[in-house]
Amino acid sequence: MDGLFLLLKTNWKHMPVFHTEDIFGKKFLVTGGAGFIGSHIVEYLLANGAGSVRVLDNLSTGSAKNVAMFHDHGNYEFFDGDIRDMDTCERACENIDHVTHQAALGSVPRSVKDPVTSNEVNVSGFVNMITAAKNAGVKTFVYASSSSVYGDEPNLPKKEERTGNLLSPYAVTKKANELYAAVFGNLYGMKVVGLRYFNVFGPRQDPDGPYAAVIPLFVSGILKQTPVYINGDGEQTRDFTYVENAVQANIRAMLATNGDAFGQAYNVAVGDKFSVNFLFNAIREMLAIEHSPTYREARSGDIRDSLADISKARQLLGYEPTQHFLDGLKLTVDYFKGM
Repeated sequence: MDGLFLLLKTNWKHMPVFHTEDIFGKKFLVTGGAGFIGSHIVEYLLANGAGSVRVLDNLSTGSAKNVAMFHDHGNYEFFDGDIRDMDTCERACENIDHVTHQAALGSVPRSVKDPVTSNEVNVSGFVNMITAAKNAGVKTFVYASSSSVYGDEPNLPKKEERTGNLLSPYAVTKKANELYAAVFGNLYGMKVVGLRYFNVFGPRQDPDGPYAAVIPLFVSGILKQTPVYINGDGEQTRDFTYVENAVQANIRAMLATNGDAFGQAYNVAVGDKFSVNFLFNAIREMLAIEHSPTYREARSGDIRDSLADISKARQLLGYEPTQHFLDGLKLTVDYFKGM
């Protein structure tokens, strides 16, 4: 048994419990469950006694290694399938109580390069999933939205009711999810919750490929002493959010009992902001390796500054961040050092 398996298998023991009601016997579907955030949700559910956890993933951006540790768990089931196929979505939702829909094509640059595929997966796939969930009579449907829906709205912190002009095809797809969710909630009485993620990071986030996220890219580049690129001047800010906080939001939303919590989209963040330059220097110090970044042109479609107001999630979901930026960053850096 290698060190990575041990780390994944035992990581849940350090995560607080975010639910108050018994989840024994409840049946969950996690779309995109082999992905970064999805696999952490799966781990939490299985570790805390969920009756069954089904993953739907086509492994296009997720990884089999993220769910390998669950294969021998009696309450775990894996569906290899694509959310663009309606029959697959219908089968995946059979006998399910709660759905958390994480499957999507992420990355603003990916959507700029290929808006058609982003739309097919993120919009058509979303409509397939929420329709299948409706037909199956699921109790709650939670889905991943994004802070990108704020677009060019200049005010900080970002409040859910204030959005601006969208800046990328990816942002359009996530806004479309929110619009569809509102209609399905109003028209069919579904209990739907959207979660606007703010720069989620942590273990299992893929450091490879052209659309890798910034933190694993920085850690990998510094460790390997390969070029690390910072887009623009590096003074753009983000509300970096450790993955444990995203897991908490999903669990609280799926098991919400407050009727006012449904039909809403919530910021999922910490409520603090740090520059990309600060991030790079913090990682370099944690690794104790001297390395200099290479600055290049700012990316098209990127938001300049991002900071969330999380008071709505606190009030209606009982959400409270358990890991703040530097604590989560240390856990993440240690994870990648141990790979």
